[in-house]
Amino acid sequence: MELYVIRHGQTTWNEKGLLQGSIDIELNESGREVAGKMGEKLEDTPFDVIFSSPLIRAYETACLIRGHRNIPIIRDERLREICFGDLEGKNYREIFMEGSPYITFFTDPSKYPAPPGGETFYQVIERMGEFYKEVLLPAAKKYERIMVVAHGNANKGLIFNLENNTDVKTYWGPGLQKNGEADIFVFNGESWMRKPGTVPAVDEKWGRL
Repeated sequence: MELYVIRHGQTTWNEKGLLQGSIDIELNESGREVAGKMGEKLEDTPFDVIFSSPLIRAYETACLIRGHRNIPIIRDERLREICFGDLEGKNYREIFMEGSPYITFFTDPSKYPAPPGGETFYQVIERMGEFYKEVLLPAAKKYERIMVVAHGNANKGLIFNLENNTDVKTYWGPGLQKNGEADIFVFNGESWMRKPGTVPAVDEKWGRL
């Protein structure tokens, strides 16, 4: 069984370097192009079901990748991006800078202090773990190929659970997914193995939260 974990396409806030988190920001034209390109790449790859974050940037990405194929898209609240609380809408360069208490977001997630109204990495790991156990794992035993379309941090939370990780310091692994990028995992019925490399929609580097 194969699992494709895909990050949504680019938004205007990605382009400006603004923290989106739980704010519902739609794709920009570049983001729609990226999602469409990924759809073209995966056009001949059959999927049984797509699970999506309910936020429009992820759901629209899922719809564009699906195209005209008859694949159900199921939105799940637990696939939402990490909530940045009072930091949402602020420039990430100003938040994750030297001397800021939030710089640990990338350098040591285990010490990241949730801003007022925001979430810790531990909370994201917990809700992504619930999604994994209650939804994804049963589906993985039923279907041949599944797609999950969510967000940069949320996807890492899911992968953290897939790989049965316990060290939050290593949360980011090989790094943040680019917009429209896919990581592929194979499930043998007991454990998950990551396929080498990633599947980019296009060659450009979109990046950013």
